[in-house]
Formats: sequence, C-alpha cells, structure tokens
Amino acid sequence: MSWLVLVLSGVLEAVWATALDRSQGFTRLGPSLLFGGALVLSMAGLAYAMRELPVGTSYAVWVGIGAVLTVVYAMITGAESASLVKLLLLGGIVGCVVGLKLVH
Repeated sequence: MSWLVLVLSGVLEAVWATALDRSQGFTRLGPSLLFGGALVLSMAGLAYAMRELPVGTSYAVWVGIGAVLTVVYAMITGAESASLVKLLLLGGIVGCVVGLKLVH
C-alpha cells in the first residue's frame, strides 16, 4: 500500500508544480487553490509512505515521478520543447525509479 500511495503522491507533485506555474505567482485563484490542495495531499502521501519505506528511496521516487510527469506535461502542452535527448534522459529517471522499487 505504501508504494501505491507514494506513486499517487508523485503524481500529485506534478499537479502542484504545474498549478504553481499556472497560478502566475498566486495571482490566479483556481490554480492557486489547486496548488495548495495538491501540495497538502502530496506531502501527506509522502509522509504516509515514509512510515514503511526508507526516506531516501521514498524521496527519490516521489521526486522522480513528479519531475518526469511535469516535464512530459509541459512538452505535451507546448510549454517546453521536446527532443530525443530529453526523452532519453527522462527514460533514465524512470528506469532509476523502477530500479529503486526492484531493489527495495
């Protein structure tokens, strides 16, 4: 259960990171509220997962999932350019996250 919560918390990290950008410095209410809600849930999930999983593994997986999803979303929406090198590097992060799960 801790791994599932950790993955969902990583997804919520991407949500709050994207909402933070869309809030334009907290000047837009909707994205600002989404940021706050996703941030609280993401942190709560990370804290829950850390009750059973090591802190280093938990944090690395959480950050990795959030970072990859944030960049992929930005590429899909056109906010960031896509390239083969970026995709390969993101694949490396995914591989490392999977590796951490396999060795735990």
